[in-house]
Amino acid sequence: MAKNILGGGYSLFVVGHKRRSRIDDLVQRGAREFQTYRELAEHSDLIILCVIGSPEVESILYSKDGLLEGIRKDKIVIDCSTSEPSSSEQIAISLKKLGASLVDAPLARTPDDAQAGRLNTMVGASKDDFQRVEPVLQQFCENIFHMGPVGSGHKTKLIYNFITMGYAAIISEAFCACAATGVDLQKFSDVVASGGANSGIFQLIAPKAIESGDCSGLNFSMANAAKDLRYYNRMMDTIPLSGNLGRSVQHALIQGLNLGYADGLVGDLLHVQEKLNGVQ
Repeated sequence: MAKNILGGGYSLFVVGHKRRSRIDDLVQRGAREFQTYRELAEHSDLIILCVIGSPEVESILYSKDGLLEGIRKDKIVIDCSTSEPSSSEQIAISLKKLGASLVDAPLARTPDDAQAGRLNTMVGASKDDFQRVEPVLQQFCENIFHMGPVGSGHKTKLIYNFITMGYAAIISEAFCACAATGVDLQKFSDVVASGGANSGIFQLIAPKAIESGDCSGLNFSMANAAKDLRYYNRMMDTIPLSGNLGRSVQHALIQGLNLGYADGLVGDLLHVQEKLNGVQ
């Protein structure tokens, strides 16, 4: 993302986090590094965050030498993390008091798409703020959807991830059912691929898993997926929405974490089902 912003001719300021090599590469390409988020905010018109979730976003904004200490009028914070809408709404209030604003723009697609500037983003912003940030988002996003006011992007992403992780959980259980009942997995996959049950998620997971047992087709961490479903269910509780599928999907992911896949991918739900049911 940062590389593509630089490639688009924008000035880029960064704060180092975990991977020093990436910061060094950006600095060599022309970025300027600051040591604190306060300094970053003081020198930037648009500040882009892309971290794990709301606790990390809140820490970057509210901690000592955080963004809020350097925010001034007309600056915009763009949160590309998958964050909790209730937290985002409070952050928007804090920024508004300073004359600044929040844009929520969570991302979808893969790390390879990020490198190529082909991500998808779902944006929550006022019309004016969207017009200001859209040219920057275009540097690393192929498809940009303005979903509505602040918070709409994060709400959309959580519902989107509920569908994505729900597909993955169903596919994993279905493959286990095939193994338990003697249905040939390749033939089953052919049936799905030719009918209405086919999906992009199925095609990410099934071919590699059947060919070699490789569950990395859906390259998304199980821990982050469980976090997103936790956010989704808390969001639904505030409505409240009657339905138990969100918690069922979250439970499937928690089972995976508890069975040793805390560092695994969502596709490893296939292995989780194997362990739970004693089939391969």
